[in-house]
Amino acid sequence: MARYTGPRVRISRRFGLPIFGPTKYLERRNYGPGVHGPKSRRKTTEYGLGLIEKQKLRYYYGLLERQFRGVYERALRKRGVTGETMLQILEMRLDNVVYHLGFAGTRAAARQMVSHGHVKVNGRKVSAPSYALKVNDAIEVQNATVSRQMATKNMESSTSRAVPDWLSLNKEAFKGVVMRMPTRDDIQPIANEQAVVEFYSR
Repeated sequence: MARYTGPRVRISRRFGLPIFGPTKYLERRNYGPGVHGPKSRRKTTEYGLGLIEKQKLRYYYGLLERQFRGVYERALRKRGVTGETMLQILEMRLDNVVYHLGFAGTRAAARQMVSHGHVKVNGRKVSAPSYALKVNDAIEVQNATVSRQMATKNMESSTSRAVPDWLSLNKEAFKGVVMRMPTRDDIQPIANEQAVVEFYSR
């Protein structure tokens, strides 16, 4: 399973955003990483700005470059605004929805939970984190002691995170349903998706 395994705080400090979730280090050192981080004043080109926005989204959803490029190309082939379609594809990934439902504490943990076979979609076990969900799909945690204990612990620790309006959650049944496609307002992206589209369309 291809995934980013490098330093995470360093990435968050580079962008000045909690890309991988809240971290005390970002508050303590609110400047870029490295020796020259506190005094770096390099000018960023238009290309550089597009690259930064693309990297923010890529790290946020835990995708490698080839996977992320594939998301852009799929969005390009569909009708509608390419940037918003790209965000919808990313949000409708199974690992992302498992995270939003609170079954996992982070997107990385949700990815692992899916790949280890703890999640079912419409009653069938799915182990592909990139599985594209559709409206009315039902996502549930396997009826196994280990799976349910893991989900219970994560739901208890993620009470401060609200489940998005486009999803419904039945905590007692460890089950969620995709009620509708998320809009851009629902997603509130961490990066400028239009800059990402312009970056790839060069």
